[in-house]
Amino acid sequence: MSNTVEHPSHYNIGKYEVMDVINDWRLNFQLGNAIKYIARAGRKDPSKTVEDLEKARFYIDYEINRLKGGGEK
Repeated sequence: MSNTVEHPSHYNIGKYEVMDVINDWRLNFQLGNAIKYIARAGRKDPSKTVEDLEKARFYIDYEINRLKGGGEK
């Protein structure tokens, strides 16, 4: 497979790949996605930086609500 599928540059920051951090920290889906969107904000498509951060916030808010027992927002 190509590098854009297996190791896209917008998920490789410094010496850590986002997928490796998510797995090492044993994050659930919501928190893993939040980390993913934070890490790629402004890197995959600079015009979508705010959108990526809003997506990260969505997943964080979802997880907070879930932990509080509110289910889906």
